[in-house]
Amino acid sequence: MRSFIDDEVIPAERTLDTGGEPAAAAMGRLRATAKERGLWALGHPAEIGGGGLPFYEFALVNEIIGRSKYGQVAVGTLTMQDAIMLHRFGSEQQKQRWLLPLVRGEITPSVGMTEPEVAGSDPTLIQATARLDGDTWVIDAHKWFTTGAISAAFTTVFARTEPDTVDAHHAISAILVPTGTPGYEVVRVVKTMGSTSGEHCEIRLTGVRVPKENLLGERGEGFRIGQVRLGPGRIFHAMRWLGQAQRAFELMVARANERHVHGGPLAGKGEIQRYIAESAAEIHAARLMILDAARQYDKDGQARVQISIVKFWAARMLHNVIDRAIQVHGALGVTEDTPLEGMYREARYARIYDGPDEVHRLVVARALLADPSRAPWLTDAERLAGAEWLADAGD
Repeated sequence: MRSFIDDEVIPAERTLDTGGEPAAAAMGRLRATAKERGLWALGHPAEIGGGGLPFYEFALVNEIIGRSKYGQVAVGTLTMQDAIMLHRFGSEQQKQRWLLPLVRGEITPSVGMTEPEVAGSDPTLIQATARLDGDTWVIDAHKWFTTGAISAAFTTVFARTEPDTVDAHHAISAILVPTGTPGYEVVRVVKTMGSTSGEHCEIRLTGVRVPKENLLGERGEGFRIGQVRLGPGRIFHAMRWLGQAQRAFELMVARANERHVHGGPLAGKGEIQRYIAESAAEIHAARLMILDAARQYDKDGQARVQISIVKFWAARMLHNVIDRAIQVHGALGVTEDTPLEGMYREARYARIYDGPDEVHRLVVARALLADPSRAPWLTDAERLAGAEWLADAGD
């Protein structure tokens, strides 16, 4: 994987950045090569055509994939979150129609969860509605940051189907909507920091009708389905951030060693040495956290505290390392002559998507205040002993 990403994907980045037919042709060649070399969809479950790697092992591979912003597209890992969601909750018919072509790379998915009118960090506020009319769901929704909707085959729309329930966490359902359905409109592509053309979309569904069989999972299960998709996805992002940070670190070291200023090499300056040392420490710490979260997820399928810690810590690390690398490059660092300026813009976005830093810090604090034995550094034996000790202390 390292050879493929460094020797083939990264050299193709300039062409891929241009878009259009040259970029599409280049990506087609890369995807075909990845399949030929057995590098395709390594983290997807084996029973649906993927490589079947455990999450811990996939973390080691995805760290390398993340070295290029095009890596996950080139090796088919971009669809992993949606594949896990469909594999776990989809009917046999849904799997045949959507999941298997998705894993093969024949179609791409999108998810309609975030809405411009309400806070995206609280999915219980979703205003989109879906009602049954005979054997048909009728959906009205206004979503944005529906990533890839402009080219996706379908959107998993999260909408309110149980308006009378008092439990906000059981009022939402997930429904699969083909993007070509009448009433489905891509309003615009939302230009954001670090995004490429066609990435984030604002969509509107007006009286969209799909068969009742398009319900994913059970009615009122949308919040749970969303969490199943987002939980491993947060580690998934952090894995890629490691690759980005490591690449920025390598560029920073190379620049420091080759540049001379004020009578000596840049690498000889104390402040630059501090940048190198602190970046190395932060990358290493984040890497150990991410691998531990992946190990725990393989074990219990949750790793909630570990995932939230990783989400806000790794996002901060990514920003810090890239920021220092830009500083070491000086004026060159803010040009498009290096990948750093684009990496920096994407790094800022990392502190918001899949839950802002503030929410994840809140999750960690609440969990540990309620039960200090959930501290991620404790072993199972220490956790059990700690819980017993706390109970005795309470008595």
